[in-house]
Amino acid sequence: MRTLNWLWRGVLFFVLFAFALNNQHLVELKWFWGYNWQAPMVFIVLGIFALGCATGVLAMVPSWWRHRKEARNRTLLMPEPVIKHTTPTAFDSGPATRSGPLTLPAELPFPPDMPAPRKPTK
Repeated sequence: MRTLNWLWRGVLFFVLFAFALNNQHLVELKWFWGYNWQAPMVFIVLGIFALGCATGVLAMVPSWWRHRKEARNRTLLMPEPVIKHTTPTAFDSGPATRSGPLTLPAELPFPPDMPAPRKPTK
């Protein structure tokens, strides 16, 4: 599967490289109020692609912030681990000690790897 993935990436690279070699001529962009700009078509396509990527990333930022806030709140809502204490026996004259590692309760309000359920909006 990894080989197919790298093969696909290589084919895509060579197709885009051939596209760039076939479109080296100058293109004139006509802006408003008579402004003109000349550049090779490859640079214009690359610039538009970069602008689209930046727009997509900026459009996702609010969603990323909301998910980070929900994840932070979810970790704050997780219950404290349950510590099991043993009672002293006749052979143990010291204070009660923990018997094993910390454990979580059997049932959490929601699974830690799943997003918290959203409240319906009114």
